[in-house]
Amino acid sequence: MKKKLHDIIEQAVNQLGVSAPEIVIELPKEESFGDLATPAAMSLSKILKKPPRKIAEDIVNAIAEKDVFEKIDIAGPGFINFTFSKQYIYSELKSLINEGSGFLRAAVGKGRRIQIEFVSANPTGPLHLGHGRGAAVGAALSNLLNAAGYKVEKEFYVNDAGRQVSLLGESVFARYIQLCGNESYPFPEDGYRGDYITGLAKEYREKVGDVCRDLKNGIIAAREFAYKKMLEVIKQDLKEFNVTFDTWQSERELYEKGEVAQAISDLKKRDYIYEEEGAVWFRSTAFGDDKDRVVVKKDGEHTYFAPDIAYHRKKIQKGFDELIDIWGADHHGYIPRMQAVIQALGYPKERLKVLLVQIVSLLRGGKPVQMSKRAGEFVTLKEVMDEVGADTTKFIFLTRRPDSHLEFDLELAKAQSSENPVFYVQYANARINSIFAHAKEQGINIERLQDAYFSLLSLPEEMRIIKKLLSYQMVFEGAAIAHEPHRITFYLQELAGMFHPYYHKYKVVTDDAKLTTARLALCEAIRIVLKDGFEILGLSAPERM
Repeated sequence: MKKKLHDIIEQAVNQLGVSAPEIVIELPKEESFGDLATPAAMSLSKILKKPPRKIAEDIVNAIAEKDVFEKIDIAGPGFINFTFSKQYIYSELKSLINEGSGFLRAAVGKGRRIQIEFVSANPTGPLHLGHGRGAAVGAALSNLLNAAGYKVEKEFYVNDAGRQVSLLGESVFARYIQLCGNESYPFPEDGYRGDYITGLAKEYREKVGDVCRDLKNGIIAAREFAYKKMLEVIKQDLKEFNVTFDTWQSERELYEKGEVAQAISDLKKRDYIYEEEGAVWFRSTAFGDDKDRVVVKKDGEHTYFAPDIAYHRKKIQKGFDELIDIWGADHHGYIPRMQAVIQALGYPKERLKVLLVQIVSLLRGGKPVQMSKRAGEFVTLKEVMDEVGADTTKFIFLTRRPDSHLEFDLELAKAQSSENPVFYVQYANARINSIFAHAKEQGINIERLQDAYFSLLSLPEEMRIIKKLLSYQMVFEGAAIAHEPHRITFYLQELAGMFHPYYHKYKVVTDDAKLTTARLALCEAIRIVLKDGFEILGLSAPERM
């Protein structure tokens, strides 16, 4: 409908003797205003040197395909509101049933290559809820952009070098020594705690026995064992969450292949690296950062920033048209320096887009949940998945903008009611499946639903549902362009909120064969849209609930 209206307006504007500028088409704020609207007349006011309302009148008069519309209104300073004819709307519904996802998806990507890096949790402990929210957002965004015609690579950056992994090794080694009988062996002051550290130490002991190696080599061996085990746990948790990655980039590999040194050398040749007070600095103030950043400290040790430079340089060299990093909100101050790196490498800062994910507060019946015994400092993603399921966990993560704070109530997530958003949406799909099963039992032919008498769908509730279904492509397109998969979540909740009251008020399988077929066709269209949304969000479409 949007594309059809765009073409009609473009032709009408051309009739006025000017080339049409970018034509904006939007959903009106109120249903009574019409189906779609455009402010095109206002954007043409300066060009044509006429009042917007007069231009709006000229556009309306120049429209050739007026039979597509039931009415066209001019409102306010020059908005043009369009209400499509029922005949056109029914024809679009038929196309939706015929074409399925091919009708619903807007191919805005045009083969552009995008890399999305998300989760990238330190392999020093199990995934927590913040990681889970980032995983849900990253996976849904990847699905959305793939469906929109982009070529997407999903990457997990493994922080397997640096202080945090060393600290994991020290923590596990300390517990190991204590298990070997030396209970007085000191545990690192800022070490990792929680039952999982003791569990790793026990596994390590089973592997090497009670041979207490010398301190240095023992810690290194414990580190190698522990971080690899934790990475396996992370991968398994992500698998259960139905989140996969195309590539896993090791930080340690960047050092081993000389890519960190090469990145610093390249920036030095561009005069963005300098030495001062015994340290090596990146000149990030040249690109608007509030201060220059240390890359190599006085003692010769690299900062966290150094491998990040090499990592993003490697991404750029892969030839992606856009890089998307999904970070925790506490990393917001890191954005200017990373965009400065992109610019120092000779690319616009817009090549890198960073999406921030806010923290999740876990509640039970409205009250904060105590910390996990297993993790020590937080509740793990797996604990929540085990209690409420992966689908529910993922959907709730996607019910808010990622940069807004989210409260996750476990009791609400388990409720089988309209208060539980994922149950409400998935139940719509299950209900439709039960309707079709009932129709089949009654001997009703459910083939060729696209040939139904759609004109029998004349109730106000039915027209609202049909128009909602036909607006999916606009929501899909807007979500893809804005990189906001949560728009699909909102849409599915609204669609389910229209279907359930309709189901309770009207029978689908009736004594009227033609009306029954028409309503089954409507249900089939709803099911097609629901399943497409589920696929984008990475959810299952249960047939029974």
